[in-house]
Amino acid sequence: MGVAENFQAIRNELGDKIILVAVTKNHDVEVMREAIDAGATDIGENRVQEAVAKFQTLDRKVTRHLIGHLQTNKAKAAVKLFDLIQSVDSQHLAAALNKAAASIDKVQDVLIQVNVAREPQKSGVLLEDLDALIKFVDEANNLRLRGLMMIAPNLEDVEQCRPFFKQMRKLFDELRPAREAFDFLSMGMTHDYKIAVEEGANVVRVGTAIFGARTYR
Repeated sequence: MGVAENFQAIRNELGDKIILVAVTKNHDVEVMREAIDAGATDIGENRVQEAVAKFQTLDRKVTRHLIGHLQTNKAKAAVKLFDLIQSVDSQHLAAALNKAAASIDKVQDVLIQVNVAREPQKSGVLLEDLDALIKFVDEANNLRLRGLMMIAPNLEDVEQCRPFFKQMRKLFDELRPAREAFDFLSMGMTHDYKIAVEEGANVVRVGTAIFGARTYR
């Protein structure tokens, strides 16, 4: 199956209530257009630099998500480019984004990325530091906290990811009542999105199942 068929199959499987972010990292603009023309409304990019080049020639209206680790020196470019930054993982980064958003008179929608599995190789705030980061983002004039994001461990038996998804859903449910715009629980990728949705994800980030294996440059 091609990109359009792959996208439609997953879109139909998920139904209308789940946001399907088509992850286009390492795929070119033509493939992005193909997905959007098939109905994709949300595109996810991992790196600011790659996204800048692609969005300049995309020529399609789409909601733009930054889902990869963001360095503070790219905050200004990210705020100009993305509708939702899913990977806020420190007060240092949040401060840089807040400053960048203020400079262009924008309120930037963000998710806080949580490293529930405590994987040293992954980004994300640890649970013991989460409250302080949430407080910082809540008090930042030019950031709006829209929810939480996680990347589950890449385990051969995806069922072993379920406890981490459950833990994130519990966190999300605890934080949601106090926040008006706290809508998004982003978890699940190609290998584990089905379990993530069963455990309460309402945003999934799918690349390989739509576009096929990536060609790394």
